[in-house]
Amino acid sequence: MHKVKRILYLVLFVLVTVGMGVSVWWSIDGEKTADYVVETNVPFAPFEFYENREIVGVDVDIVNRVAEKMNKTIQIKNVEFDVIIDNVEAGKIADAGAAGLTITPARAEKVNFTIPYYNSVQYVIYNREMPPSLREDHVVWEALAGAKLGSQIGSTGYLFIDDEIENGVLAGTGTTLKGIDSHQLAADAILAHIVDYAVADELAAKFIVEKNPGLEALPLYYSGPTREDDYPVEEAYAIAVNRDRTELLEAFNAVLAEMLTEDDEGKTEIDRLVLKYMGLEDE
Repeated sequence: MHKVKRILYLVLFVLVTVGMGVSVWWSIDGEKTADYVVETNVPFAPFEFYENREIVGVDVDIVNRVAEKMNKTIQIKNVEFDVIIDNVEAGKIADAGAAGLTITPARAEKVNFTIPYYNSVQYVIYNREMPPSLREDHVVWEALAGAKLGSQIGSTGYLFIDDEIENGVLAGTGTTLKGIDSHQLAADAILAHIVDYAVADELAAKFIVEKNPGLEALPLYYSGPTREDDYPVEEAYAIAVNRDRTELLEAFNAVLAEMLTEDDEGKTEIDRLVLKYMGLEDE
C-alpha cells in the first residue's frame, strides 16, 4: 500500500512540475524534493493569493521564470510572514523568500536582496463612516494619534507603526498597535471595532477596499513644513535570497532585469502583471 501511495505521489509530482518549473510538492517522507524552496505568505494580492486552491500572483510568475531560466524545480511554500527572513537566513528549509518583502537595513543584515522590482506606499484603511482627519488626498501620522491601529505582524506597516509609537510622532500619544495575521484580517478588525484603522501596503489596501464597500483607504504621509511638503511613507520590494545561494540570486536578478524593461508604452512586464492580477488589464 505504501508503495502504491509513493507511486501516486510521484505521478502527481511529474504532472505538476512538467512544463511549469515550479513545484509546490513535498515527498511522502517529508523530504525536500525540489531544487530550491521559496517561501511566501498568502494572501497578499496581487503578488500572491489563492485562485482555485493554487497560489498565483506576480511573485509566483517571477519564480516560475527563474525556474525555467535555471532549468530547476522550485517549490513555493506558504508560511507565516514573520518567519520568512529568518528561514531564508538559516537556509535549511528555505532558499529564498518572495512575499512583497521590503528592503530594510535589519533584513539586509541577514539575507541578500535582489534588485528592487516594485515601489509601494503605505496606506491607511478606515471605516468609510468614521474616517481619520484627512489632508485632502492623504493621511498624516499625526491624524492617527491616540487610535487603536492594526497591521500584519512583521510587515513593513507594522514596523513603521511600532517605530512611530516608540520613537516618532506617535510616542506618548496613547496610540496602540495590534499585530494581526494578515492585512485582510486587520481590515476585518476595523469592521469588528477591534481596531480603529489598519495600515497596509498600497496594492493590498486597494484590493481589500475593492472587496469591502464599507472601507476606504488613502496613502499615509509624513508631515512636511507645509501641507505641500508632506511626503509618502514609501518602500521598495525585492526577493530575499540566502547568502550562500549566489546562483539563485544571479538568476533572480537576470529575470527581474528583463521583466523591468519598459516597452513602447513605457510599461514593464511587472507593471502589466500587477494590472492583470488586480483585474485592471487594458481592454
